[in-house]
Amino acid sequence: MVCGKFSLYQNCYKYSCLYFEKKSPVTTMKLQKLLYYCQAWSLIWDGKPLFKEPIEAWANGPVIRKLYDMNKGKYEIDLSFMQEYGNPDNLADFQKETVKAVLHYYGDKSPQWLIDITHLEIPWREARNGLADRERGHEEISLASMAEYYETVYNEGVEIRV
Repeated sequence: MVCGKFSLYQNCYKYSCLYFEKKSPVTTMKLQKLLYYCQAWSLIWDGKPLFKEPIEAWANGPVIRKLYDMNKGKYEIDLSFMQEYGNPDNLADFQKETVKAVLHYYGDKSPQWLIDITHLEIPWREARNGLADRERGHEEISLASMAEYYETVYNEGVEIRV
């Protein structure tokens, strides 16, 4: 059981642990982007958010601030760190399937590729409205914006190429 100041991290961390079943370590930047896509596709495939933490539109793409704060100053993390904060065995099968599908598609991509692709997508751009690409900003990417955009991607088969 996770308690105290770490209780808020349980949700996004348990999904992170699924990544490490196959690959470890992972850069903190890549993990942020993978969790963003897990959240986005959960909204479409499962009809609800995968975790409760908000996602912000930072200069280097989507970031979960609480996850960032936990790993501040670290370039990469491994399973031993993640197991302290989340257990993927507690996830429903449909949640595991969503995460595994996202990891299958995005998991072998580089952190820079993931940054570049998020910069092309509407939810990140809308949240950063008025900010230059490299300008600092911490506006939240709304779940509604993510759901609308990825529903279109899903229904129309839109492909974004880098």
